[in-house]
Amino acid sequence: MTTETKSADIQLIQRILPHRYPFLLVDKVVDIDGYQSAVGIKNVTMNEPHFQGHFPGTPIMPGVTIVEAMAQTAGVMLGVGMDVIDSELLIYFMNIDKCKFRRKVVPGDVLAMHVETVRGKKGGKIFKFSGRATVDGEVAAEAEFSAYVDWDMEKTT
Repeated sequence: MTTETKSADIQLIQRILPHRYPFLLVDKVVDIDGYQSAVGIKNVTMNEPHFQGHFPGTPIMPGVTIVEAMAQTAGVMLGVGMDVIDSELLIYFMNIDKCKFRRKVVPGDVLAMHVETVRGKKGGKIFKFSGRATVDGEVAAEAEFSAYVDWDMEKTT
């Protein structure tokens, strides 16, 4: 892979992120611009396990899973942008700020997670991101979040 890669399908996502069903919350990532910005796509379906209890008869995607989907999008962006595919990359939340939820996300929606790197550099361990999740162009959630990236650049370069 090179930083010229502009998208990641589910096979590439699984080579970058350790997450698996039911906690892999990104179906593809497009418009990857190095490690500066990207857009993750999540097709929201009724067969996801959280809809059984959140809420019975009125399924709504939990806000925390929307924020997690934004974070996973950022992780894929870093993996592609820094060419660290197949490297056992682990990324941990450090904080979440300015988080707001603007609309419900329900089965049948296509959630687009727009993420940008606010602070961080290649080989760095601490990154800050800005994320905005939309459905049909309408903002569903937004947040700023920081993460610790656990990687050994000697093994990945």
